[in-house]
Amino acid sequence: MSAVKRFEGEPRQTRLLLALIVTYAVVIGYCDLLTRGPSGMASLWPCNGVLAAGLLMLTPGRAAILFAVSAISHLVLDTIGGTPPAMTGLFTSLDSIEAVLIALVLGRVYGGPPRLKTLRRALTVVGLALPVSVGLAVFGAFASEPMLHVPLHVLIKNWLFINLLGMTVGLPVTLILFDPDIPHGFERSPWEKLACYLAVAVGAGLAFGRPGHTLPFLVFPVGVLAAFRLGPKGAAWATVIIAAIAAPLNVLGLTAEAATRAQASERMHALQLLISALLFTCMTAALALANQQRLKRLLVRRQGLARKAQARAQAASQAKTEFLATMSHEIRTPLNSVLGFTRLLADRDDLAPEARRHVSLIDGAGGALLTLVNDVLDFSRVEAGRVELQIAPASAEAVLRDAAAIVAQDAQAKGLALDIEVAGETGRHHGLDAARLRQVLLNLLNNAVKFTPAGRVTARLSVSAGAGADALRVEVSDTGIGVPPELRDRLFQRFSQGDSSVTRAFGGAGLGLAISKALVELMGGRIGMIAHAGQGSTFWIELTAQPCEAPAPAADTGLERTAAARILLVDDHPMNREIGGAFLTVAGCEVVTAENGLQAVELAKAGGFDIVLMDIHMPGMDGLTATRAIRALPGPACAVPIIAMSADALPQQIALCREAGMVDHVAKPIQKEVLYAKVDAWLREGAAV
Repeated sequence: MSAVKRFEGEPRQTRLLLALIVTYAVVIGYCDLLTRGPSGMASLWPCNGVLAAGLLMLTPGRAAILFAVSAISHLVLDTIGGTPPAMTGLFTSLDSIEAVLIALVLGRVYGGPPRLKTLRRALTVVGLALPVSVGLAVFGAFASEPMLHVPLHVLIKNWLFINLLGMTVGLPVTLILFDPDIPHGFERSPWEKLACYLAVAVGAGLAFGRPGHTLPFLVFPVGVLAAFRLGPKGAAWATVIIAAIAAPLNVLGLTAEAATRAQASERMHALQLLISALLFTCMTAALALANQQRLKRLLVRRQGLARKAQARAQAASQAKTEFLATMSHEIRTPLNSVLGFTRLLADRDDLAPEARRHVSLIDGAGGALLTLVNDVLDFSRVEAGRVELQIAPASAEAVLRDAAAIVAQDAQAKGLALDIEVAGETGRHHGLDAARLRQVLLNLLNNAVKFTPAGRVTARLSVSAGAGADALRVEVSDTGIGVPPELRDRLFQRFSQGDSSVTRAFGGAGLGLAISKALVELMGGRIGMIAHAGQGSTFWIELTAQPCEAPAPAADTGLERTAAARILLVDDHPMNREIGGAFLTVAGCEVVTAENGLQAVELAKAGGFDIVLMDIHMPGMDGLTATRAIRALPGPACAVPIIAMSADALPQQIALCREAGMVDHVAKPIQKEVLYAKVDAWLREGAAV
């Protein structure tokens, strides 16, 4: 981050220049006049670090002003302190060169004043500055040795301590105190700040107030306290306060004890090390806490973003569900009339052959559209995790033969041979969801018939007995168009077929295999495909299932019960009433119709109905409200089985029907066999009661 970005604006730069001039003047005056030891050298010299930081933060013109002020201040104070002119010139030149070189190095590395957000960054900044300080300290020791008449090794040691430890303290403290972004997360009241800094001053006074009996460890608790409460700036100010109190008291102690020059040097070095250790101890605590608070703020912000994203995802999911529900209802409603009347026409004996063929084509097209709608809804259920398996005793062979019988007519129409082969313990019953297994097998068989222009389709079932569960494997092989190698990985992806030409030639949404894969995996199995070298392919599924006893056979077919039933059919659409009534009348039922929920409640009050078939969406009183009203009727009329007969086919819509008091659901378009089975089942339930 460049200085212009960090401290942009003319007024801000001007205020920063004035603050740095005052700071430098105070620091150099304090160190030069109040911390000189018996050797004539200052105990602390952070001035070069302050100047280097200032040169980094200011624009070139203002940096030149600060540089000039620092040089003049140095010359004036050394003259006032009685330093010989030659020494004054040497000290001023070396200090100025050191600050400029360090500012150039850090500016080149960081592009401006570095932000000390972590201890690692602070140590890196100091590490980059120290080589310059070391070089100039050694040069200064050699240059000043003839003038000071002190052994060279002592001078080198003193220069190194003063330069290195002064830069170690002055540079990071100045960068922290003048960084406007550092206080974030450590905002405190003025009274708390004052209390912390007073505690630091008292601790420093107690630690260094008795010459010869110093207790330097006392400054660490108060320094760390300031760091924890006030952050990096608090750590920097605590170091400044302790250094300002300790340095002159240390010098006074040396004078009072009439210490030798060597003792004075050791005491000065100890103080310099103490101040540096204190700064980095406090900075370590402050920067760690600052980083923790930064991460906490980041976590809170990300949690907020995550909550918003979750809310958007839930809203999108709700919108998708509402869209599917609406489109399903709107498509199923007219499709109910198309398929219903088509099948009524197909049952007539007086149709001409050509008319019967046309009716068959309409029925096939309507069935394809219904399959597409069901595939979309099935995939929606699978994606939402709302598919629950209904495990019951079932014969895998019977399920396979049932599925093959359904597609046999299509295979025969294309001139295809449809063969079934079984091997192993196929006579056993297993715990299976027969409906979902049939759905998968129908999908594989339909695809085989669809994509096979000529030849045969073969379905194979093998059952291998196991110790606890049996292994079931079903293969569906064909002699069809096959699948190119580059397209095989996409077969089980949603909305995917081999390529666009397949979609144009054969139709479909590309959901069947994706649904089959999800259902097979839900049943704990696997699904895959084997491509043949010549033509065609084999799709296979593998399942494990527990063997079980076969279910008891039904006592009767229930046709007599269905024929004797009196049924109330409620639907606002005249064509739906006509289709439903025609299906039930053909079965021998007595049908009474109602156009809305209010009429249904009035008719139900009189009683005498075996079953009520209830639409959901109706003007005035809808089906859910009518169901609740019927359930609230007095006497036996409230107990009549109410079956939803609606285009609302999503799981959550069916759940609403059951919550309202309905016992079952028949989805539109109405399929005769499904309708008869539901009616018979509930008539049998009523007979058992």
